[in-house]
Parts: sequence; C-alpha cells; structure tokens
Amino acid sequence: MAEMKHVENIRKFNRYYANVLGKIDQEIYNRPYSLLEARVISELHDKKGAIAKEIRGKLGIDRGYMSRIFQKFEADELIEKQQSPDDKRQQLLYLTDAGEAVYRNLADHANLELAKMVDSLEDPELTKLTTAMATIETLLQGANSSPEQVAIRPFRAGDVGYVAYLHGILYSRTYHFSESFEYYVLKGLAEFMVNREGGELWIAEVNGEIAGSIAITKATEDTAQLRWFVLDENYQGLGIGKQLMDTALAFCRAQRYRQVFLWTVNSLGAARYLYERYGFMLTEEKPNHEWTDGELVEERWDLELAAEK
Repeated sequence: MAEMKHVENIRKFNRYYANVLGKIDQEIYNRPYSLLEARVISELHDKKGAIAKEIRGKLGIDRGYMSRIFQKFEADELIEKQQSPDDKRQQLLYLTDAGEAVYRNLADHANLELAKMVDSLEDPELTKLTTAMATIETLLQGANSSPEQVAIRPFRAGDVGYVAYLHGILYSRTYHFSESFEYYVLKGLAEFMVNREGGELWIAEVNGEIAGSIAITKATEDTAQLRWFVLDENYQGLGIGKQLMDTALAFCRAQRYRQVFLWTVNSLGAARYLYERYGFMLTEEKPNHEWTDGELVEERWDLELAAEK
C-alpha cells in the first residue's frame, strides 16, 4: 500500500493536471469535438478494426455515453462498421475517409496549440517535461497493465506445423473450408522451409502461447508476397493483427522490395478492409472451386512500396 503522503501528492498533481486538461478541452478541442471524442477518434485511427467495448474499457467511458458518441460519429459519417470474420456477434469499427480527415485536422490543431502552451520553455525544460511525462506513463502502465504480454518473434523449430494447424482449424470451423485448403497451406510452408531467401515467418505469442503468424516470401527481386496471416480467434482484440502487419511491411522496406502482394478470398471482409487501410489495392480476381462446396472468389491485393511517401 502506498504511503499516504505519496497519495496526497498524486491527488494534488491530478487536480492541477485536470485544470490543464480543461484548458486543452476548451481551447484546442470542442471544434466541434470534445477532448474525449477526440481521444475516441484517435483510438479508432491507431487501431484499425477496433471493438467498441475495448475503447470503452481503455478510456473509462460509460456505456450510454459511448453509444451517444458513436451515434454522433455515424451521423457525421466518420465511422463505418464491419462484421468480425471471427465472431459474427462483434462489429469492427473503422474511420471513414472523412473520419481520417477529422483525425488529421484534430492532430494538426492540437499540435499547434500545445506548442503555443509550452512556447516559453527552453529545450532543457522541455526535455525534463517530456521525460517526466514518459516516466509517469511507464510507471502507471507497469502498475495497471493487462496480463496479456504480446511478443512478435521469428519462427523457430515446431512453429511451422502449428501455423498450418491454426489455418486448418480457423478456416474449417469458421468458413467451412475443406482439408484441401490445409494441404495448400502445408505445401506452401514446406516450400518456404526449403528456400527462405528474402523471406521470413513471424510468430505472435500471448503470454508464451502462439496466437498467430504472418510471413513474407520472395516472389521476384523487387516483389514480395505476404502469406500465412492468421490469428487465433481466442486472441482477437489485442491489436496483434496490426503488430504482425507492421512487422511484415517493415521487413519488406528493409529488404528494399518495391511491391508486396497477397492473395485472399472475398468472404474475409474484415481482413480485406484491413488490407485496404494499409494501402493495398485489389488488382485481380479469380474463382475457386477447391476449398469449399460453394464458389469462392480469390483476390489479389497489391501495395506499391516505392510509391509510399
């Protein structure tokens, strides 16, 4: 238990900083979105495909108030919903293009006004201020952090078989794919194990348990293929998919690939939306009669890395 003198000092700081936040809310936001609404917009920008319950829990927002915020955003056409491919009961939230424009406007305006607030401070004082803020954040996150510890690492012995297992279980249970799809995954993984030049396979772990994977394989000298992007349905909502995608694309840039492409199917709505948000564009479609009793449409999505700014 913390000593009361420390608790009192924390409360004193909280009262002071609440006044600072009030000034920020009054002078920076309310144009036309409040500080809390701006925080929700920022969360939706940072975590593409968020779940309302997660945002509400993270920001400590009452369920009714959260609902009113989303109603306002929908009326302003700032957000859109996609059904989660892994849990039909969940709706994934994304900012629309208009929502992203609002986010950029809020961020630019906030940066400008905050710069004015600290304009009187010299560089050494600004360093002390930001260091103190980082210290507060680090210490309190350590005291109140979620028990889920997410790690992204390169694959090691035994992982490849589990990646195939994850694909087989998820696509069979959720999308009713046949065993031929698991064979397709295994065949590709076996080829990757024989020749990994220019590629890598990463594993996502949660508290030491495998939760998902993503890979990059070399297609040509300038082109990479993104493959075996899968996430265990028990670990949805932790931002793992975004971490995996960021890791894979960072590798592509480090390898100086100019283009990266992937193949998916039209029934994976949330995944397709995620790819679009990262800048991938649909470039090719073809029917597939092998993996399910019905007809699937395979889709190729391409991202031009050289064209990124």
